Amino acid sequence: MRLQRGLRKWAVTVTAASVAALGLVVGQGTAANAAVACDVTYTANSWTSSPGQGGFTASITLKNTGDPITSWSLAFDFPTTGQKYTPTGWGANWSQSGTRVTATNMPYNGSLGTGASTNIGFNGTWTGSNPSPTSFSVNGTTCGGTTPTTPSVVTSASAVAVNEGGTATFTARLSAAPSANVTVTTTRASGDTDLTVGSGGSLTFTPSNWNTAQTVTLAAAQDSDTTAGTAAFTVGGTGVTAATVNATEVDDDAVVAQSIVVTPTSVTVPEGGTAGYTVRLAAQPSANVTVTSTAGSGDTNLTVSAGGSLTFTPSNWNTTQPVTLAAAQDSDTTNGTRPFTVAATGLTSRTVTATEADDDGGPTPGTHAENPYAGATGYVNSEWRAKATAEPGGSAVANTSTAVWLDRIAAIAGSSSAMGLRAHLDAALTQDAANGSAPLTVQFVIYDLPNRDCSALASNGELLIAENGLNRYKTEYIDPIAAIMADSKYANLRIVTIIEPDSLPNLVTNLSFAKCAEANSTGAYVQGVQYALNKLHAITNVYTYIDAAHHAWLGWDTNFNPSVNIFYNTAAGTTAGVDSVDGFIVNTANTSATRELYFNINTTVNGQSVRQSKWVDWNFYVDELSFAQALRTALIGKGFRQGLGMLIDTSRNGWGGSARPTGPSTSTVLDTFVNQSRIDRRIHAGNWCNQSGAGMGARPTASPESGMDAYVWVKPPGESDGASTDIPNDEGKKFDRMCDPTYTGNSLNGNNMSGALPNAPLSGRWFSAQFQELLRNAYPPIN
Repeated sequence: MRLQRGLRKWAVTVTAASVAALGLVVGQGTAANAAVACDVTYTANSWTSSPGQGGFTASITLKNTGDPITSWSLAFDFPTTGQKYTPTGWGANWSQSGTRVTATNMPYNGSLGTGASTNIGFNGTWTGSNPSPTSFSVNGTTCGGTTPTTPSVVTSASAVAVNEGGTATFTARLSAAPSANVTVTTTRASGDTDLTVGSGGSLTFTPSNWNTAQTVTLAAAQDSDTTAGTAAFTVGGTGVTAATVNATEVDDDAVVAQSIVVTPTSVTVPEGGTAGYTVRLAAQPSANVTVTSTAGSGDTNLTVSAGGSLTFTPSNWNTTQPVTLAAAQDSDTTNGTRPFTVAATGLTSRTVTATEADDDGGPTPGTHAENPYAGATGYVNSEWRAKATAEPGGSAVANTSTAVWLDRIAAIAGSSSAMGLRAHLDAALTQDAANGSAPLTVQFVIYDLPNRDCSALASNGELLIAENGLNRYKTEYIDPIAAIMADSKYANLRIVTIIEPDSLPNLVTNLSFAKCAEANSTGAYVQGVQYALNKLHAITNVYTYIDAAHHAWLGWDTNFNPSVNIFYNTAAGTTAGVDSVDGFIVNTANTSATRELYFNINTTVNGQSVRQSKWVDWNFYVDELSFAQALRTALIGKGFRQGLGMLIDTSRNGWGGSARPTGPSTSTVLDTFVNQSRIDRRIHAGNWCNQSGAGMGARPTASPESGMDAYVWVKPPGESDGASTDIPNDEGKKFDRMCDPTYTGNSLNGNNMSGALPNAPLSGRWFSAQFQELLRNAYPPIN
């Protein structure tokens, strides 16, 4: 998961704002009627990292020109919503909610005598522009006036989704210190009566705890209707300005969209024999539905021999019914193809491509298996094998199958020092020839969308939307890849393509980043993925898996359900619809544990759910397997085919070594229990770059669990996630602070250390220290 962009200074400008005022109400602990004068000076240097966005460092001098004070809380509002505290600050305790930024004194600078001043500051980012704030207040009083401002209720969210039968939370605090205790209540103002306040309905804020966020829990009653109700909750009290939080019930009785489900969508029919596919409906119909299979233009030797007209009733709609295709015996040596349209009135039709397997001396093309990993061996990249073998102990894993990353246009042709796509496919042919009768699977990562990895810097790409990037992606990247893969000499290989890691998930969670917003508004990500699917799915022996991030990115329902929608809408917009997708992959190039062995989402500790722990953070999933299986179920329910497969990248999620727990913790303290029990030993589940303590995980395995096509090694162990310092390069890759081991984090990773290894090279380059770390901490252990 890509959480936080790094900052690179390209151009610097300086702006300043100064407020000199009289009549400042003093800090807490001083007589309420004491008044002082203050002077606030704000200075910011600003730089541009890319068109329309950049970073800045702000310096603030707070001077007391009146009576002595013993503590202070400074507040101001950014003029635009695009200005963000990173957060990295000094001289104060910093926080941001909306546009409001608050700084409270440290123990050493709370007391300011007459004429005394203190300097504080922070780093930030901006999108659009970076004007300086013009008004400042201390302890709720605006500099320049003597009347305390009316505190407002500040909530962590203006809208929440509540699962039917479940709960959701938000926090509330005040914008300024009240003169006396204030009781803030949360009440339903209007809307669905199934939505209620579960706890935290009455909160007390004092002149000393006004800035401490307190939790309110909303609940949704279980019912049998199919309506996702909404309600508005007022959060307010006497003497404060109220806030409104809108709640939406996430209904679990919703009707699944009706569609035809066909498995598989590519069939090889032996000459003189038969083969087939199955059909069912995705949801219960209100009346009988007739589904027909009709032959299109193509090889007339291929026909429907049985099941050309099937009837589904309200009682048998979910029972698969077979369609049988036949291939007539002939004397030619060609392997003809013919499409068959599977249709019903009012529903989107599906297409099954049938290929005749000729027995008269012609070559038999590769077939499209339900699971490309089943019964197959994996391609071993000789370049990775050589690097692994050169490492101490590396020969033990050097013959493991890993994916090849096509992360720029030049990677297709290759160079004198690196194999290109055709060279890898030729090498795969050689391995396949020595492989006996078992097929061979070779994996390629398709990874060069314009504005690639739009919320990070370490793996930015060469193409930009604003510079004709989408057209170049199609014509200079996807078209050449498809042309090479379609070469008939590779027809017997099972070519797996991993489609654009981090792309579609960014459109769900990271639209606050300018490049992600541009990818969304222009449709470049969706159109690029659709183009890749159209080109690659058309090749019978090519398999397409779309990247679906990981549980610690999309595991909350507010991210999970929109992700299902965007995955479905993207696939449905291709020529073959959802049939253009063989499956999805989770945990690509990430380190989330496949399975947490010692707790699950239903575990409770001393009456508290593990969802309440800081590590799980109200997520609905604790590991990749549970997330992948739930995502598969939701995608099939949305309309994807029943045979949809899932992959998990296990190349770096073993988490072995001495830090691996051997059983559940005995602690009755929730956070202690989770931290001592979890397999995943990262500092925070949002950390992703070159993680210290990570180890190689389960070896590539076909069909390891229900719904799983395979565990795979997509990120070759030893290839860096990103540079730990800024390294100039011509690949578009920049310095991301999440790869800096000295980085103290941001709001997205709980202001924790990055957990990254030091001295890392550019992403994709060989990183010996990382390989050794992964080998040392492998689980199962590598001997």
